[in-house]
Amino acid sequence: MADAFRPTTARPGDFDAYWGRVLQELDGTPLAPEVEELPLRETAFCTAYTVRYTGIGPYRLFGYLSVPKGEGPFPAIISLPGYQSVVEVIPQGEANEKRGRYLVFSPAARGQRNADRPYAAPFPGIFTEGIEDPEGYLFRGIVADCCRAVDCVLSRPEVDRSRVAGVVLNDLPLLTAALRSGLTHLIASPSFFYGAMDRAARTEEYPLEEINDYLRVHPDRREAVARTLSYFDPLFFAPSVRVPALLWGTPAALAPITGAMQGPAEVRESAHSSYKDGLYREEWLSRQMGFEEAILPAHWQKKGV
Repeated sequence: MADAFRPTTARPGDFDAYWGRVLQELDGTPLAPEVEELPLRETAFCTAYTVRYTGIGPYRLFGYLSVPKGEGPFPAIISLPGYQSVVEVIPQGEANEKRGRYLVFSPAARGQRNADRPYAAPFPGIFTEGIEDPEGYLFRGIVADCCRAVDCVLSRPEVDRSRVAGVVLNDLPLLTAALRSGLTHLIASPSFFYGAMDRAARTEEYPLEEINDYLRVHPDRREAVARTLSYFDPLFFAPSVRVPALLWGTPAALAPITGAMQGPAEVRESAHSSYKDGLYREEWLSRQMGFEEAILPAHWQKKGV
């Protein structure tokens, strides 16, 4: 995102009503969790489980749950879904030992592996599935799935409800924190829906390139696509975000979002280094959760020597 970027998205007049209906449907859907131990992913410091639970539709969802051994309650990290088909027990490249400090939940949204019946999401293709109609847009369900992941974590007695972070480098933590109480911290990068139509015109990178692909085939649907995406722009969720946040981007580009947020927000520009960015992210989260030191993967520890 360039410093001069300013989205031209207009807030829908029925924005609140749209999301109110989603949450009403979610609240009327029983969680119905089924939890099974997963010995293959157990360690000396945590017990692993698979969890199946229900989102709107109804649609059966899936997640990997890791609970530290010892006496809780434990702070929790919810690794919200990214633009990928497979969800892992802990995001690739992160220290497995974090599962001994935090309760870690890695939920699969509808269409992702293990939550792909009856719908298996295409990549690319997931970003524009049903995009011509906000009621049928796939991300309506995916955002609800993120809210349901919060419900699932908060149903666990091992969780310290004063320390629950939603983390992934896209917009979903912002949207989730705005819609569902329960998250106390978030790490996000407004890279999917923030001024999506404006930014799609300036990129060939996925997932935004999906918009361009779609409009090349359906040029007559541009207005409908813009309308659907406007319901998901984090700018319109920002006034409802009241928790500490670490956002990745440039301060000028994200100023409309951070200026509207009700909680403290730090903006961090990427160093274009998985080590430097990852180190900052882990140290920020550790401080927010009340720990003096971050748990880092071994290859980062060697690099820092």
